[in-house]
Amino acid sequence: MSKIRITKQFSFETGHALYGYDGKCKNVHGHSYKLSVTVIGTPILDNSNVKFGMVIDFSDLKKIVREEIVDLFDHATVFNKNTPHVELANELSNRGHHVILVDYQPTSENMVVDFAKKISDRLPKDIQLHSLKLQETESSFAEWYASDNL
Repeated sequence: MSKIRITKQFSFETGHALYGYDGKCKNVHGHSYKLSVTVIGTPILDNSNVKFGMVIDFSDLKKIVREEIVDLFDHATVFNKNTPHVELANELSNRGHHVILVDYQPTSENMVVDFAKKISDRLPKDIQLHSLKLQETESSFAEWYASDNL
């Protein structure tokens, strides 16, 4: 049977700041992110299986990505915990804001790598993450491909 790629798209709003950056992104700001998640696998051949003909049920993929990424990052502000931004993060958190501290500079490039690990760890063993596309603006995005990361 042929390998098939399945893609599901998601959107979420997230704020961040890039510590030490020499441009406007050093300031706290936000983006309307769009995340495209593509997995690859073989459609189920057992016609007694309710998911016969599917690589993965779109709702199963949606559940994974929502739990690992969207529900966590939506309307949150992300800071690198290894920078002085941790002081701002603590202040915002103490005031009831949803803050995420990560151990990397929260660029689209680093976020997409983080997302790839989180999603890959949750996929069924017979389905692989093929690629992710994290769109930060209409014209700017970062892509992660499994084939580039063997």
